Amino acid sequence: MEISVLFLCFISLFDLNSPGDLKAPENSLKQQVGPREDTTGATAPSDICRLQGSARLPAFSKDGDFVIGGVFSIHHYKVTVNHNYTTMPEPFRCRVIDHRELRLSHAMVFAIEEINNSTELLPGIKLGYQIHDSCAAVPVAVHVAFQLLNSLDPVFVTGDNCSQSGMVMAVVGESGSTPSISISRVIGSFDIPLVSHFATCACLSDKQKYPSFFRTIPSDQFQADALAKLIKHFGWTWIGTVCSDSDYGNNGMAAFLHAAQKEGICVEYSESFYRSHPHSRIKRVADVIRRSGSTALIVVAFTTSGDLRILLEELSHEPSPPRQWIGSESWVTDSEMLRFSFCAGTIGFAIQRSVIPVASSPRMCDGSEDIMTLQSPYTDTSELRISNMVYKAVYAIAHAIHNAVCQDTNATTRCSKFTTINPKQVLAQLKTVNFSQNGYAVSFDANGDPVASYELVNWKKSGSGSIEVVPVGYYDASLPEGQEFRIFRDITWVDGRKQVPVSVCSDSCPQGTRKVLQKGKPICCYDCVQCPEGEISNVTDSPECIPCLDDFWPNPERNACFLKPVEFLSFNEVLGIILAVFSVGGACLAVITAAVFFHHRASPIVRANNSELSFLLLFSLTLCFLCSLTFIGAPSQLSCMLRHTAFGITFVLCISCVLGKTVVVLMAFRATLPGSNVMKWFGPPQQRMTVVTFTSIQVLICIVWLVVNPPFPVRNLTTYKERIILECALGSSVGFWAVLGYIGLLAAVCLVLAVLARKLPDNFNEAKMITFSMLIFCAVWITFIPAYVSSPGKFTVAVEIFAILASSFGLILCIFAPKCFIILFKPEKNSKKHLMNKK
Repeated sequence: MEISVLFLCFISLFDLNSPGDLKAPENSLKQQVGPREDTTGATAPSDICRLQGSARLPAFSKDGDFVIGGVFSIHHYKVTVNHNYTTMPEPFRCRVIDHRELRLSHAMVFAIEEINNSTELLPGIKLGYQIHDSCAAVPVAVHVAFQLLNSLDPVFVTGDNCSQSGMVMAVVGESGSTPSISISRVIGSFDIPLVSHFATCACLSDKQKYPSFFRTIPSDQFQADALAKLIKHFGWTWIGTVCSDSDYGNNGMAAFLHAAQKEGICVEYSESFYRSHPHSRIKRVADVIRRSGSTALIVVAFTTSGDLRILLEELSHEPSPPRQWIGSESWVTDSEMLRFSFCAGTIGFAIQRSVIPVASSPRMCDGSEDIMTLQSPYTDTSELRISNMVYKAVYAIAHAIHNAVCQDTNATTRCSKFTTINPKQVLAQLKTVNFSQNGYAVSFDANGDPVASYELVNWKKSGSGSIEVVPVGYYDASLPEGQEFRIFRDITWVDGRKQVPVSVCSDSCPQGTRKVLQKGKPICCYDCVQCPEGEISNVTDSPECIPCLDDFWPNPERNACFLKPVEFLSFNEVLGIILAVFSVGGACLAVITAAVFFHHRASPIVRANNSELSFLLLFSLTLCFLCSLTFIGAPSQLSCMLRHTAFGITFVLCISCVLGKTVVVLMAFRATLPGSNVMKWFGPPQQRMTVVTFTSIQVLICIVWLVVNPPFPVRNLTTYKERIILECALGSSVGFWAVLGYIGLLAAVCLVLAVLARKLPDNFNEAKMITFSMLIFCAVWITFIPAYVSSPGKFTVAVEIFAILASSFGLILCIFAPKCFIILFKPEKNSKKHLMNKK
C-alpha cells in the first residue's frame, strides 16, 4: 500500500528520537501566550474576555475559512506531578511518543490538504485545523476540549458574551473511548460534532448521552458479536479474558461476555487492568494467565495497545504456557506489538486495509527517499487501516460543511467562505451524509455508527523470523444471518501449529451419552453419563437423552433406535420344534394304541375295559396332543380363540371318559353283590350321556367366554423392554380360570373315585391305573399354575404346552401302556380266566 508523498514527508519535520513534545514548523503554529495579568489592578473593560488558566499549544495548526479540530494520543505517558496546593499546578508534561498516533494525526492533515486542493468538494474554501495531543490522559483530553471551544488568544474582544469565540466546526478524535466520552460531554453541550476514528465503545451509540458523537469505525458491539462467533466457529468453549480497565475495555468486554454466553462459551477468568495501575496489579493479571493449572488455552484481550504492551512486557519476563491470543482491533494490527514473538499465531479482527491515492508534491520530497529503511510505525504505510478511518472522518466533516455552505446550480457548485454557519448546522448535515471516497462508502445510522465490517488477521512468522500481520478472513455485519463470517486462508496457530488448538473445560460427550453439569462450575464443565435404558443421544454434547418410541429400542451404543425384535414361540426355533415333535408323537401314539385296540377288540382285556369309552378316550387324547400345536406360531385372532377353548373342551372330554371308566369299574364290583341291579343305571347309554353332559358344560363355558370377552392377540411391551412379545391376552380371566377350574373339578372327582376302587379284588384292576394317571394329571396342573403365572413371554406358552403334553402322556401311558404290553408281549395273560383269577 502507498500513501501520498506529502503525507510521508512530514517525517522531516520532527525529531522522532526526542522523548519530549513535538516540534512543529513555526509558520504553522500560533505562539502560546501565558495568562495576562492586569498589573494596575484596574478592572478590565466589559467587552474583553480572558481565558482562565494557560492555553495548550496545539501540535499542529493552520488557519482556514472553517477550522476542524483534532485530538490524538501522540504521547502515551504523562509525567505525574505532585501538587502542593500552594501554587498553580504545572501543566501536564508528556513523554514517549506513539508513532502510530503521530501517523494518524498526519493522516488528518493529509486529508485536509487533499480537500483544499479539490475542485469538487468545498471549491474556493480552505479548511484549517487545530490538532492537539491528549497524551492518552483524560484530564488533558478535557483541557483540550475546552481549548477547542475558544481561540488561542488569552485575551480577546467580543460583543455581548464570551461564548463560541474561535469555536471549531467539528472535531476528529479521539483514539480511545474514555477520552472520547469526556470530550463529547464537553463539546456536545455546544452542539459540536465529534467524529472518532478509533473510539469503539458501544456506550457511545447512546444518542441520549452523546447526541453529537459519530464514528467511522464500527461499534464494539459488532466486534463483540464477531469475536463470539469466531470462538464458537473454532469450537472453543473455555476461555480466559483480559480487558483494559477503561470504558473501551470494560464496555467491550461486557458486550463480548454477553455474546459469548449466548453462544454457549464459558469464561474461566476475566481480569481488567490499566497502564497506570501498580506493578503488583499487572503482575497478578500476568500470573493468572500463566497459571499452570489453567485449562483455558484461549485468551481474549479486549485492550488498548498501550495497556496490553505493559502486560506482555510483564509476561515476557517469565514465559507462560502456550496461549492462543485473540485480539481486538485496538491492538491486533499495531506494529509495535509484533515484537512479542511468544504471541505468534494471534488472530483477531482488524479494520479493513485501504489505499489512499498518491499525489505528487515536489516541494516536500524529491522522490529519492527510501522509506523502507525507516523501521517505525510512523512510516509503516503498508496497512492503512485506522489511517483510513481518520481519512473518512475528515471527509465526512468536509461533506457536512459542503452541504451547509455550498449550492449546486446548473451543474456547478458555488461555495461562499463568507457564509456564516455554526457547529449545530454541521451536526445536522453529518446525520445525512452519504458518499463514496476511493471506493469506500461513508454514512452513519441513527446512532452515528457506520456499517460494520472487519478483516480477520493472523500473526504469522515470516522466513526471516519476524512476525507479519496477514489477512485470513473477513466479517461483514450487513450480510444475512449465518453468512457474515468467512475464512479464505489457512491460519497459523500458537507454537506454529497447523491444527486448531483445543480449549474446553470438558471433552465432548460422544453419542450415546448426555452432559451432566459439575456442581459449582460453569455450564461448559460437565461429566458424560451414558443414556439410561430405552433412551439415546445421536449428537455430540447432547444435553439430554431422547426416549425411543414404544416399538423401538436403542442399539448397544445408545445412539440410534431400532425396531424391537418380535418374539413368539415359533415352529422355527428349537423349543417350538421339540414341543411340536412331542405333540405329533403323542397323537401318533394315541392313534397306534387305538389301532392295537381295534385289532384286538375281541380280546378279553379290551372287552373287559369298556372298549367304547377306551376308543373315545384315545380319540380325545389325540385331540389333546394336537391342540398343543395351536399354541405354537404367531398369535392371531382365530388361534387365540381356538387354543384355549380347544384345550378346555378336549381335556374335559378326556376326563369325562376317564371318569366314566372309573364309575363303571366301581359299579361293576358292586353289581356282583347278591340282589344288586346297579349296572342297569350305568350301561352304555348312561355312559354316553354322562360324557356328553360333562363335555357340554365345558362347551357352554367356552361359548360364554368367547361371546363376552374372548382371547385376542396383543403386543406385550412391558415384560421385556428390549423386545416385543406376541401373545394371546386372556380377554376374560374369569372365563380362563373357569375352564381350568372345571377341568380340575372333574379331575378331582375322578381321582377320588379311582382311589376308592383301587383295592378292588381283580388280577388287572384298571382303577389303579386310573389313580396313577389322575395323580400325574393333578400334579402337573397344580404345578402349572405358579409356573404359568411366573413365566415370561413365550415361556408362558411353553409351560402351558408342557402341561398339556405331560398330562396327556400321563393318561395314555398309565391307562393304555400296561394293556398294550399284555396284548403285544404277554398274550397268555389276555384271557378271561386270567382276568377273573382272584387271590
